[in-house]
Amino acid sequence: MPSIPNLIGAALWCLTASVTAQQTNTTPQSPAVTEQPRKAPFEAEIVAFETADKQTPPPTDAVLFIGSSSIRLWTSLPKDFPELKVINRGFGGSEIADSVRYAPRIVLPYKPKMIVFYAGGNDINAGKTPETVLKNYKAFVDEVHAALPKTRIIYISMNPAVSRWKKEAQFVEGNRLIEAYVQAAAKKGIPLNYIDSHSKLLSATGEARPEIYRTDGLHLNAKGYELWTSILHPQILDLAKMYPETSKPISLPAAPNTSSR
Repeated sequence: MPSIPNLIGAALWCLTASVTAQQTNTTPQSPAVTEQPRKAPFEAEIVAFETADKQTPPPTDAVLFIGSSSIRLWTSLPKDFPELKVINRGFGGSEIADSVRYAPRIVLPYKPKMIVFYAGGNDINAGKTPETVLKNYKAFVDEVHAALPKTRIIYISMNPAVSRWKKEAQFVEGNRLIEAYVQAAAKKGIPLNYIDSHSKLLSATGEARPEIYRTDGLHLNAKGYELWTSILHPQILDLAKMYPETSKPISLPAAPNTSSR
């Protein structure tokens, strides 16, 4: 028969083990961290466009100007093209892929008869090759023409810039590739055009002109926009008169919501 001291010792051991187990089981666990989905770039700007569209619906069969900051900062656009119904959907810092991503939300709903597209410089500056710029522009064309096959798309050449002069050769090559693609597609009846403003913004010695840029050496100043408009206006107006056909959309399923991507 076990002695009383042994029984007391065994009981104390059991009690200690039980308390330890309870403490182990009740140790608070760190709450699981829920990672919030990252918003797609420029989502806020696109939502702002959509909000404005609900408040004041833009006209259909207009000329849509879309692309990066050179379009966004073109505040005199309606005054510079009084003969046309224009829509400005530039969003600064954007690359061509961003216009592809948001085309279902800020291009296709407007059913524009013509699109003036300016982007690609930010792509090159971010390290993308001229070949990638061409590939992404083709993706934009395909996205638009899948729904609006008659909408004419005009690519405006990537402009030179003082602050990006080291990338000049890549801008020139990207422009060359896109111009060749546009010319080949146009021969097949695809409604594409290319306008060269790049060479016309250079100095007589073939260099960027600081006097037509803002202090950042990248964005055009008022004088720069005046010069750019003088180059683009007659050519865009001629195309609008030459091809007055309106866009005829193809019925497509509703575009997926990209706000959570």
